[in-house]
Amino acid sequence: MELTEFLSLLGGVGLFLYGMTIMSSGLRGAAGGRMRDILERVTGNKFLAVAVGIVVTLLIQSSSATDMMVIGFVNAGMMSLSQAIGVIMGANIGTTVTAQITAFNLTAYAPAILFVGAILTLFIKQDTVRNIGSVILGFGMLFVGVGLMKDAIRPLSETPGFAAFLNALDHPALAVLFGVAFTALLQSSSSSVVIFQAFAAQGLLSYRQSCWLLIGAALGAVTPNLLAGLTAGREGKRTALLNLIFNLFRAICMSLLMILLPQVPNFIASLSPGDIARQVANTHTFFAVLAVILALPLSEGMVQLAKRILPPLPSEERQKQAMRLLYLPEKPGRTLLPAMAMRLALLEVVRMGRIADENLKTAITYFFEPEKTDLRDQVLATEEAVDYLNHTIADRLVDLRGLQLSERERFRLTKMTQVVSNFERISDHAENIVEFADRAKENRAKISEEGLLELREMGDAVLETLSVSMRVFEGERFDLLPEAEALEQKVDDMQEENISHHIDRLMEGICDPLGGVIFTDMCTDLERCSDQAINIATALVPRKAE
Repeated sequence: MELTEFLSLLGGVGLFLYGMTIMSSGLRGAAGGRMRDILERVTGNKFLAVAVGIVVTLLIQSSSATDMMVIGFVNAGMMSLSQAIGVIMGANIGTTVTAQITAFNLTAYAPAILFVGAILTLFIKQDTVRNIGSVILGFGMLFVGVGLMKDAIRPLSETPGFAAFLNALDHPALAVLFGVAFTALLQSSSSSVVIFQAFAAQGLLSYRQSCWLLIGAALGAVTPNLLAGLTAGREGKRTALLNLIFNLFRAICMSLLMILLPQVPNFIASLSPGDIARQVANTHTFFAVLAVILALPLSEGMVQLAKRILPPLPSEERQKQAMRLLYLPEKPGRTLLPAMAMRLALLEVVRMGRIADENLKTAITYFFEPEKTDLRDQVLATEEAVDYLNHTIADRLVDLRGLQLSERERFRLTKMTQVVSNFERISDHAENIVEFADRAKENRAKISEEGLLELREMGDAVLETLSVSMRVFEGERFDLLPEAEALEQKVDDMQEENISHHIDRLMEGICDPLGGVIFTDMCTDLERCSDQAINIATALVPRKAE
């Protein structure tokens, strides 16, 4: 094989990959935000989840992109693992369409397709038309790239070294390993399958070799998702692992099929005699569909296996318990008495308050003991739970307005909605405090022992203010209100004094500038927590008319 032919092969692969990217980008642009909308509406119905996976992957022409979106949704708590497995299975079917398309011999028409796509992309300003033009342009690039590859690899059949390499791929294990490695390198199973098609079409690969390579390509396709899972949370990592488990199951099933029932792939090949590119495409689709049919009844077992391999952390268990309502019903029934509804609402709000209070305590502890990284994870996980409770409880309180409430009960309902927001802001400040600790640790910021003592005392005063304020709110102990107000004033005074003292320490060089910024930010957030606490304490104070 001459250098020019090798460069032509590389150019064909590059053009094909770029065409895939252009087509995928155009499809995403044309579809707008519909892919995410579709994914967000996935329910517990496994068949619907599979259908959604197929549709989304057809729209964006990338199973890896679909899987990465699924990882993001699961990581954000918008989708469960049981829902994700169905979408992942569907994506494996949807990605086989690319091979079906390239099995058509449209290379002769590729220049005309390119011309139409270029006109729409370059000269039309309307976004929708330009996106469609990008799809057509990418479509044309696919076939030009495939044509270049076919022309470049034709002389390879006469190269002894390459022929010896292909002979080694007669061994199923080597073919599977090569398919895994090649697909992991390209980061796209669609691309590797099409390249295998091109090799087969030029007589360099047999149909049986292609089948084993397809099995390897399915395994190699999980590489981008495993990499994406590394930067995701625990649930995101489980989703990436779930994808690997399914594809391992698929590889095992298809390998057994090839060994025990070789007449099945032979039958598929007989459907397109003389057209090995179509045979490869059909086998690719058949393997994907059959794997989903076999795996669907076992999907929950796969989910449990992923959870066993990556068991829940204590912080996850706490978050799971926190992210649900204990007292308020999903919808207030007509039999729910207003007095009972108000009591349940108060219990739910107080429960959220205790979670936010505990989160603030944990964040303050982490600030002074940043080596306890488990506390950091606990704060961030609890913050997600508090955000969930904030929205969910607020929605339920709105629903309660449909009951026959008195004027006083409506007033209290409004105030409870405000208190829910106060608790959510306190948890936000807890997250900020964790960030201050991380920044100080990463940059080795210097805060003097005296400064740390002042912050510790201020933190204790804030927690005391919040504790008394919650007692006032929960039991309507308005006799404790002066104590809460006195504590809040004490925190205000401490903030002013601490910042004044810290400026003196900065002038003397006892603390460094970054430490000064963190100290000031910490004082500000603690003081704001105290402000939120006094808002909670005074929320249910009766109006004068009452």
